[in-house]
This record gives sequence, structure tokens and C-alpha cells, in this order.
Amino acid sequence: MLVEDIMKTEVITLPPTATIADALMLLQKNRIRHLPIVNEDNHVIGIVSDRDVRDASPSTFIKDADSSELKNEIQTIMSQPVITIHPMDFVEEIAAIFYDKEIACLPVVSNHQLVGIVTEKDMLYTLIQLTGTHVQSSLIEVKVPHRPGILPEVAAIFGKRKTNIVSVLIYPYKSDPDYKILVFRIQTLNPMPVIQDLREAGYQLLWPNNIAEPRR
Repeated sequence: MLVEDIMKTEVITLPPTATIADALMLLQKNRIRHLPIVNEDNHVIGIVSDRDVRDASPSTFIKDADSSELKNEIQTIMSQPVITIHPMDFVEEIAAIFYDKEIACLPVVSNHQLVGIVTEKDMLYTLIQLTGTHVQSSLIEVKVPHRPGILPEVAAIFGKRKTNIVSVLIYPYKSDPDYKILVFRIQTLNPMPVIQDLREAGYQLLWPNNIAEPRR
């Protein structure tokens, strides 16, 4: 999946000469947490979060607090330089940027122009879609040897039952490089026939693992 498939293209921005009060108003009005700061050429030169604005605003607990700070230009508190991504980047790769850099927002830039934005909420929603948890389904985890061809072998068992596979994930098995865990989400409310087929084929199920094996 590409960034262009999940990014928001209607991005609310501010110029660097806008005031902190302007930023506060936009953040509250649109219920957003980040504002890219762009120059007259639509180049991203900074970014401001709701936390930045709160830290620069007078405390609401102080009576008659001086609100003159809200008249300061937003460029005085914006973060720079800004980490950006491209529309053709892979979502899986930018997830690592969110994690490694501990950030919650990434502007999307093409030809030096701001074209979109991706937030951590967008990433979480995308993860829900990729894992198939947004549809009614059943989960099956299978421990398999880590060797070529194992995935189609296991998937063929689902095919024999004409069971629709919503998603497939592959995880390492603890610290053992000789095994992997295949996680299938299948579109059925009764996974028992497939579970029995997997066991009869000699595969070890990690989930569900509390269902008794059929009597022979």
C-alpha cells in the first residue's frame, strides 16, 4: 500500500507570519493536532502541534494572564527541519519512521510541494484494514517451518474449503529462526472445519489452541 492511498489531501496550513492565536483557532475549530507551516511557494518549512501552541499560550489557571504571547508569529515556535515523505513511499516503511522518530504526523511532499498529510491515526486505521479486523471474521495462527513454499501449502487447505482469506500476516516465532507464525483471518464464523483440516495435515495451531482435537 502506498502513502497516496491513505494520505489526506485537504491540508490545513499556515504561513510562518501567522500568529499563535491563529494556530490555536484553527486547531480547535478543525479538531486537528498538527499544522504544517508553508511559505508562499507551498514548501513545508516547519510544523506546529497542539502541544506547541498550548506551551506557548498563557495558562488558563492564571487570572488576568498576559495574552500578548498569542500575538507572536508561529515561526517562533514551529519545529524545523521537517521530516517529510513522498506519495509513492510504502506505508510499511513510513510506519518505521513514526516509530523511530517518535512523531505523530508526516507531511507528504512531491516536487517540493505539500500535497498531503499522514497522521498516526491514519496509520492505525490502515493497520486495521491490513489486518482485516474491520470485518466479521475468525483468526487462526499456525506455527510452520520457515522454508520456501510453506505459505501456499497452508493456504491451499483454506482453498479446499472455499474459505475466503481476509488477510495474512507472518510473524517470527519467538527467537527460533527455523519457524514462523502464519496468521490467517478468514471470513467465516465457524472455523472448525478448517481447523480440523489443518490439524489433520500435521500443522500446529497456536490459536485457537483450546479447542479439543477431534476423536479418531
